[in-house]
Amino acid sequence: MKKALIQMHLAVLLWGFTGVLGKAITLSAPVLVWYRMLFTAIFMAAILYYRRMWVPIAKKDMRQLALVGLLMALHWVGFYGSIKFANASIALVCLSTASIFTSLLDPFVNKGKHDPVELLIGAIALAGVYMIYQFQQFYGLGILFGIIAAILSSVFTVLNKRIAHKYPARTMVFYEMGTGWLFITLLMPIQFVYDSTTVVLPTAMDWLWLVILSLCCTVWSQSLALNALKKISSFTATLSVNLEPVYGILLAFIFFKENKELGSGFFWGMLLIIVSVILQMVRLLKPGHTKSGYIEEKSGID
Repeated sequence: MKKALIQMHLAVLLWGFTGVLGKAITLSAPVLVWYRMLFTAIFMAAILYYRRMWVPIAKKDMRQLALVGLLMALHWVGFYGSIKFANASIALVCLSTASIFTSLLDPFVNKGKHDPVELLIGAIALAGVYMIYQFQQFYGLGILFGIIAAILSSVFTVLNKRIAHKYPARTMVFYEMGTGWLFITLLMPIQFVYDSTTVVLPTAMDWLWLVILSLCCTVWSQSLALNALKKISSFTATLSVNLEPVYGILLAFIFFKENKELGSGFFWGMLLIIVSVILQMVRLLKPGHTKSGYIEEKSGID
């Protein structure tokens, strides 16, 4: 159990590092995502080949995986765009609303009913985002990208829920990364039209950060999380995952001193969002209401 707890928190810490690395990498958001998805697909393919874990995918499910890959690519572009236009702290706070959006969107996709309590919790989270915007309007575009990233994250999580039990997570990640990379490749000309000075080749340090981002913060963290899920309870898993933005913001404060860039409105807004996430977590962790599949439904990555 102790080993599983260490694995889980190390995975969440690595996910928290994605914001810091996103700010450290000098590439634009679409180019950064292009490299991250390519490297992750290659690393995952090597693991599947070495361990002989290839699993055939039904055509219907392949189309769904391709759609999830597309949404994941756009989600990452939104997330790293939020970092570039604002900072890692704001991007991570906005992303923490994803679980709220997931609970609001799930009934639409899986033909369920909305819970009035969920709607209230969602309103609290959105109030927190609005407060951050009111006091940090010069980061308005970054906040917008962060919320778009959170919504897209919730959409592909809900879609993944339909097939997460059918295939190994690594197999799903490989196909999602591969199709997402192809989608970004097709859209790349738009980036050059938008900004003709877009840099494609990473610097020496960018290459290092990209490998760490793909290998450690995606492939290794997923492996750690999925191994930990075999031993820890749903409560521990959910609580740990919800610490991701906390770890990420603390890391941003340490490495980039972002706490000096943010006013009181950010911290009050963050407090409202944290309250909403805690309320949602408590509601979901009632006996008989939850399972620890959330990480699998997200493909075990962030």
